[in-house]
Amino acid sequence: MTFVAKQWVFLPVVGVLSLFLQPFALGNPQVPCYFIFGDSQDDNGNNNYLNTTAKANYPPYGIDFPEGPTGRFTNGRNQADFIAELLGFEGYMPPFANIKGQDITKGVNYASAASGILDQTGRQLGDIVSLNQQLQNHRRVTSQLVRLIGNEAATKEYLAKCLYTFAIGSNDYIDSYLLPEYYPTSRLCTPRQFARMLIKEYSQQLRKLYRLGARKIAIFGLGFLGCVPGLLSIDGTCVDSLNSEVQLFNEELKPLVDELNTELSSAHFIYVNVTAITLSTMPAVSAGQCIPGQIPCSNRNQYYFWDDFHPSEIVYEASSRLAYSALSSLLNAYPFGIGSLADTDSREKLEIQ
Repeated sequence: MTFVAKQWVFLPVVGVLSLFLQPFALGNPQVPCYFIFGDSQDDNGNNNYLNTTAKANYPPYGIDFPEGPTGRFTNGRNQADFIAELLGFEGYMPPFANIKGQDITKGVNYASAASGILDQTGRQLGDIVSLNQQLQNHRRVTSQLVRLIGNEAATKEYLAKCLYTFAIGSNDYIDSYLLPEYYPTSRLCTPRQFARMLIKEYSQQLRKLYRLGARKIAIFGLGFLGCVPGLLSIDGTCVDSLNSEVQLFNEELKPLVDELNTELSSAHFIYVNVTAITLSTMPAVSAGQCIPGQIPCSNRNQYYFWDDFHPSEIVYEASSRLAYSALSSLLNAYPFGIGSLADTDSREKLEIQ
């Protein structure tokens, strides 16, 4: 893979990505609601009014999004937007920061840029909404849903049909473990110990969501952080040691999914293999977080990275489609893809018959 960092350089993405800019078949959504937990991959405005540098509500972010800069860390739609479209929703899930009234019945996006599994992650950048805080926000939303729906039993039945996605953990490395000047974690834990510490906390958080009524939950693994433009080595090549450290975390996710599915009644957890999905495309690079008002390249659909850390819209579409369809269940997702996860009620009825 070829990478050039610290300047605006654009190299073409492999031609297969051009096949993904196809219209979506919108209709009756597969699930009644969709809830998103995560970081800047999915943030659509939750950080806009926080005292933090981790925000993207200014140009050229959103240059290809109908509403312009909204807080999405890319040129157009992000991962959560594409999954919502694939599920059949006509609109996107509102950020928690902006929810009003019955907005919550279709779902909520809680994702916050720079956030992580650990509460400490990203704090050097200012205020962020950690995963624990995102779960607290969801608890508030479920309480509101009880009032809207009328009773707790009906609300739990409703929530059990919804889809929940988690795409988080990258910042626990980028904005915690790799910053010894701010956090002592790397001096106290080996990479394997750190990965297991994250998994232990993550398991407790996922169980907490289960107790709030969630039953269909997709967990995204981490990508090749060592090949992200902002983290490349001085000579512009991938940092293999970082990729190896992150893989220690990924290796724990499939066993975690098996454990949760075994121990939690009626639970359906899946693992989305982001590294396998990434290998389905050939990355090229733009580098540097977007500078306010800077003019980006005109052929954005041909490039992998939008800024120093985030993919372009076309890459989010490609990866979302692969996670949804999971044509190779043993490769892209386990034990099946997001589309099948959304249809688990129908699958179980067919098996019973």
